[in-house]
Amino acid sequence: MSDPEVPKHEEPTDVSDVVDSANAGLDAAAAAGADVPGADAQGAPVEAEPAAAATPHHDPDLAAFEEAERSYPGTFSTPALNEAYASADADETAVVAAPVAHHESAMADAAYATPDDTETRIVPSEPAPAETYVAAAPVLQQQPIFVQAPEAPRDRGNRGTAGLIGLLATVAFAILFLGATLGLGAIAGDVTGENIGEAALAPLTTWGFWVPVVAFFLGFWLLGAFINRGRWGLWVVFGLIVGVIAYGGFILGQLFEAPFWLLSASQGAELVGEQLLSPLAIAAFVFGRELTIWFGAWVARSGARKTELNAEAQREYERTLEAGPTLSR
Repeated sequence: MSDPEVPKHEEPTDVSDVVDSANAGLDAAAAAGADVPGADAQGAPVEAEPAAAATPHHDPDLAAFEEAERSYPGTFSTPALNEAYASADADETAVVAAPVAHHESAMADAAYATPDDTETRIVPSEPAPAETYVAAAPVLQQQPIFVQAPEAPRDRGNRGTAGLIGLLATVAFAILFLGATLGLGAIAGDVTGENIGEAALAPLTTWGFWVPVVAFFLGFWLLGAFINRGRWGLWVVFGLIVGVIAYGGFILGQLFEAPFWLLSASQGAELVGEQLLSPLAIAAFVFGRELTIWFGAWVARSGARKTELNAEAQREYERTLEAGPTLSR
């Protein structure tokens, strides 16, 4: 049998309110005289007949509720209500109305009680077990180690070496060109054993001597910068360019010697025409070409050596990258 759904009621908070409510119920029962058994027309209580008292009213819901209340006192009602109902039952002036009021209050409590309330047991909470705190071991974090990556090797150039070797080649060119000048002077009879010293120093103070020498050096160094670490065959082929530059340097030196800013156009052209096939012009071309070939071989050998060093440095760099970073102990 399911319990009726009854709206929640507000629990009384004062015992005197409960007593007043019980007395009001008794007064209402007395006024209704005919409806309440055991009362006369004025509402005075009378003794019930033995036959009626022998057959008490039995309610199974009330019996179950009272049994639960006796087993678990205070579970289904507040202590204030229990005391109020106890005082109402003990009232000697309500012999018949008290059981009725008690029955009505019990039915109301049973109606407000849910099925789960009869199965609920409130027990004192057990103390929670003491929590055990274990100090965690400190986590050691390994600090990162920064290793500088090896730098790629830089290729070794050969231009500086070509310039230094070009200086030596220029000295050789100057000596050979001076010797050719003295030799042609000796052939012409201008240089003898008596004035050879003066004849050797005289060209060193002229534009016609130094301009072809400087032109040879510039031509040699520019060719070395172009070939760099190239093979000797390149010096043999392109040595003609250095010879032409030395030849042009000799022509330009003769113009400076004139000097060309004092010459007219026709005079300058005549001077150039006279020096195009002069012996010293041809000597400058030959010396420039031959010295470039032989000193170029030296430069080419140095370039081949640097090429090997660059290749070895590149291989070492690749081996270092493959090995990975290592810590020094």
